[in-house]
Amino acid sequence: MMLGLRPRGRPVTELPAAGEPAVQGRDLTVLLGGRPVLHDVSVAVHPGETVALIGPNGAGKSTLLGALAGDRPAASGSATIMGHAAASWPPLHLARTRAVLPQSSSVSFAFSAGEVVEMGRAPWAGTDAADADEEAIAEAMADAGVAEFAGRGIDTLSGGERARLALARVLAQHTPILMLDEPTAALDLHHQELTLSLARRRARAGCAVLVVLHDLGLAAAYADRIVLLDRGRVAADGPPVTVLDPDLLSRIYQHPIEVLPHPAGAAPIVLPVRAHAT
Repeated sequence: MMLGLRPRGRPVTELPAAGEPAVQGRDLTVLLGGRPVLHDVSVAVHPGETVALIGPNGAGKSTLLGALAGDRPAASGSATIMGHAAASWPPLHLARTRAVLPQSSSVSFAFSAGEVVEMGRAPWAGTDAADADEEAIAEAMADAGVAEFAGRGIDTLSGGERARLALARVLAQHTPILMLDEPTAALDLHHQELTLSLARRRARAGCAVLVVLHDLGLAAAYADRIVLLDRGRVAADGPPVTVLDPDLLSRIYQHPIEVLPHPAGAAPIVLPVRAHAT
């Protein structure tokens, strides 16, 4: 992990002071089409931590991730990256500090899978870090399970394979902040687990990881902390055992939800209550 590199021309260290968040939003209000989508939201992600954003459709999860990434302006409040206003970062330096996996991405030309992952190294062109390009690309493709089709055109890949390729491109960027928006949506069970394991491993290596998830079971299993959003506001923020309260979840998701202890003592099991026709 290249966590000690400093963007050229920016007089700040790339890692925050001990105990300080890598990413922080304070009283964020974001408007879309003149309508407030986030209301006074405050959240922080520290190095070494995996934080999951959960909530129903329209709760503001992707909007919050975009605001924290510096990609979406706030009407009020502040978003900071490494202690500096997200909006103040030059694009190149921002790309060397945080990597963002959007919900969907497309490549317009007939690149090979390997070339797509290589794009993740673009921010490091002309720096000493470029010497590690080949190693970073190979590691990212192996981690995401896409090395076997490095030479294939992206137009020959399935939706799930393209999703894993997009993840590999983000991993190859090697930034101290990793922001993933629904990275498991198009994946089968095995690759869902692989993706969240990778995210958690990056956090254990010192990254700050923020991930939007719909699967509450995955959030329970892999997040150190969960932020639950409800209609643009933070309804709960804390460890999974605290946030995954069945009464709270049932109210916010407007559907009865059970939270059961795992028989082997692992992460709790989160299940919707289903009424089966007789």
